[in-house]
Amino acid sequence: MDIQVAAAASATVGVLSWAGGWARCALGRAGIRADKQEGDGATPAGVFPLRRLLYRADRLTRPTTLLESAPIRPDDGWCDDPADLHYNRPVRLPYPARHEVLWREDRLYDLIVVLGHNDDPVVPGAGSAVFLHVAAEDDTPTAGCVALAKGDLLSLLAACRSGDRLAISLL
Repeated sequence: MDIQVAAAASATVGVLSWAGGWARCALGRAGIRADKQEGDGATPAGVFPLRRLLYRADRLTRPTTLLESAPIRPDDGWCDDPADLHYNRPVRLPYPARHEVLWREDRLYDLIVVLGHNDDPVVPGAGSAVFLHVAAEDDTPTAGCVALAKGDLLSLLAACRSGDRLAISLL
């Protein structure tokens, strides 16, 4: 199944649709860009496989999905330092290079779908930690991810399976 996200280039809110549903989604604070770069605040345009689901098992049970799933641990991170050997890869914390903490208090990372963006092969500086995750209640723009309301994300996950892809495009 292809999951579609569409928005104007500078929009920070788009529409995500899949077979059987659709929802508003939050996008990067710089909108959608075809030439994604580390730290630019943009959501990358393109087609990205859904790699796996990570979730906070202390806050919710394993969601219904056919995607490979694993609980997030308190020491999980994601390297976003283009100069580091583990750039755009999961890391264990503490980690000496710049990284994102996946175990967050704000609940935005209670559900994370890892997207196959800049991972095969990894190109330093082409963007890291691009996820599909839970949106803030006020549709606050992301740092470059795609975010859905928790209920919408759970509905989407129930329809997902290995091999599905997220297509992000400009209107």
